[in-house]
Amino acid sequence: MRLTDSQTKIIRQLAYQVAGSQSRVRVFGSRLDDAAHGGDIDLMLELLEPVDNPALMSAQMAAQVSRAMHGRKVDVLLSAPNLMRLPIHDIAFKEGKLL
Repeated sequence: MRLTDSQTKIIRQLAYQVAGSQSRVRVFGSRLDDAAHGGDIDLMLELLEPVDNPALMSAQMAAQVSRAMHGRKVDVLLSAPNLMRLPIHDIAFKEGKLL
């Protein structure tokens, strides 16, 4: 995985700030390929409770992680009981690594 221990700790802390202490965060996509270079950071926030404003939560998480990672592009996917599950969720659950 192409994230340092320090970066994973920061991402977890930001997830707790944005989504609460019961949230979990997974990294998936190109960041899991140690042979790759560059690329964005794909994250999935897993939530146990319904989300009132998923677009805002996703944008807040992406912006905060991007700032912490010196402007690196960040994509955030949400998984919550009230949100539609899409094929990308299956990929993130299957291939993603829990931080």
